[in-house]
Amino acid sequence: MTATTHDDVQADGRLEQPVRWAILAGSAIAAIALLAVVGGLNPLSVILVGAVIYCIAIYVASRAVEGARHATDRLVTGVVTTTFLLAMVPLVSVIWTIVSKGLDRLDPEFFTYSMRGVGSGDVGGAYHAIIGTVITTGIATLISVPIGLFAAIYLTEYGNKGVLARGLTFFVDVMTGIPSIVAGLFAIGFFTMMLGDEAYQAGIVGAVALAVLMIPTVVRSSEEMLRLVPNELREASYALGVSKWLTIAKVVLPTAIAGLATGITLAIARVMGETAPLLITMGASRAVNFNPLEGSMSALPLFAYSSYANPGTNKEDSIAAAWTAALVLMALVMILNIAARLISKFFAPKTGR
Repeated sequence: MTATTHDDVQADGRLEQPVRWAILAGSAIAAIALLAVVGGLNPLSVILVGAVIYCIAIYVASRAVEGARHATDRLVTGVVTTTFLLAMVPLVSVIWTIVSKGLDRLDPEFFTYSMRGVGSGDVGGAYHAIIGTVITTGIATLISVPIGLFAAIYLTEYGNKGVLARGLTFFVDVMTGIPSIVAGLFAIGFFTMMLGDEAYQAGIVGAVALAVLMIPTVVRSSEEMLRLVPNELREASYALGVSKWLTIAKVVLPTAIAGLATGITLAIARVMGETAPLLITMGASRAVNFNPLEGSMSALPLFAYSSYANPGTNKEDSIAAAWTAALVLMALVMILNIAARLISKFFAPKTGR
């Protein structure tokens, strides 16, 4: 007969859900009361102190009723839930701050007027910045998506871990971590070398800088999605006599379209909020410019930065416009994510279920 330790003995009771909710509510009340006495009452401190009290209380109660194993499980569950709530705090805080402060200038004038000719008593809008963001991001997407997608196809379908494939992977990893200002300096140097004009600032320069930042993200995300396509699908296509390029176009890419759309959307969202490379490549025009090849342009990040850093005499309205620009930028990113999900839903291959 083997000896049985105390930790191996399980109690027959069960800690019911109402009891667990009562422990949670009691922990929150105790945390609020404790912080109200010692000071420092805020949502983050309530979550931290309440989580500590709850973990201790649920462990003691579960060990007394259910046994050591269930008590350990509930303790770990409480710790994991606490870390999730802590991760949600900054996200919710950022969203709440941007929405609450950005609604002040969310009016038709913000979307229909530029800052051209705006004096001390006028407010103006961000129409020119919205147009600049759409144009530069669109051009950067047209440049980076084909390059990144074809590079990913080469790495997964043709590279076979050769010297060129290893070198491409290495440089993609290096480009992933470069500062955004370096991409802007590269774009300026490239156009200076090509045109010989050191003062050349235009939307196309900013688009090239954004494309440099987008390409590694597109390559890495597309490569991972293409590698998830089962090899059995490729082999079945080859067995039917289909060529390799047609297999990639008709089998591999449609199968991975959902992940590819998500990765490209994340790449666009990653560069849409960049400020430093656009500030040195595009300038900060106060007027609408539809020509990306000539003249300085603006973008929503530049508009938000200039409105907050140089508010002028109408300081409150300028800062409110900066928050509204951030809100519009966040809304554009959300629209891109919704579009990616729609693409995934309507273009992903049907599974027959």
